[in-house]
Amino acid sequence: MTEPSTLSAAWDAPAGLLADRVVLVTGAGRGLGRAVALACASRGATVALLGRKTAPLTQTYDDIVAAGGKEPAAIPLDLASAGDHEFETLSGMLRHDLGRLDALVHCAAHFTPLSPLGDQSLEQWITHLRVNLAAPFALTRACLPMLDRAPDGAVVFTAETHALRPTAYWGAFSVSKSGLAMLAAIWADESEQAGRPRFHVVVPGPMASPQRALSHPGENRAALPSPEAVAGAYLRLLGPEGRAFPSTPLAIVT
Repeated sequence: MTEPSTLSAAWDAPAGLLADRVVLVTGAGRGLGRAVALACASRGATVALLGRKTAPLTQTYDDIVAAGGKEPAAIPLDLASAGDHEFETLSGMLRHDLGRLDALVHCAAHFTPLSPLGDQSLEQWITHLRVNLAAPFALTRACLPMLDRAPDGAVVFTAETHALRPTAYWGAFSVSKSGLAMLAAIWADESEQAGRPRFHVVVPGPMASPQRALSHPGENRAALPSPEAVAGAYLRLLGPEGRAFPSTPLAIVT
């Protein structure tokens, strides 16, 4: 696997960057997922919103419509319990209702308060691995036929700084996120001959997200970039400029 590249969040995406494209965003009810979904809609995409709870998805849906974006699709789904049947059903629904899928952005994550490895249970590990690694794999696999047919298909996984650097107390979360880089690299290698879809892993760095509030409760959130400020990096990968990153799946946002 190649060395990580850098990806600037300070990128002014053209208004019609994602026109006529359909983008599925997980974790779209809040935090980074919501910011990426809103950013994609503002650049012309039809966005499919996936999240665990209906109320936050509805809010994102309403905000996209209020801003003049194309009517999105809202898909409540719990990644901690979903299996192959649910993912295949979701893929079929997207194919039937939206007709295509050009990109899949994985922003959903499971996180529990930091603790020593000796205090982390098997159940906690299984849930972290399921939501943060196994579900992104299974959902991508279910959507792969549509992504293969897209002229410029892209899959973007979201990792985390501690997935690259072993750090005390980050245990299950860090390990589950670290697997995404290997997953993307293998998939990128398998799809290299066909030339599509593209696979990327973004490490967004510290930001004022709900997850950050749990891991760093005493931090001054005003000093951190907002999820909206980071979303530009995702837009760059999803648009035509993302083709410049086909052989470097891992990108660190600066």
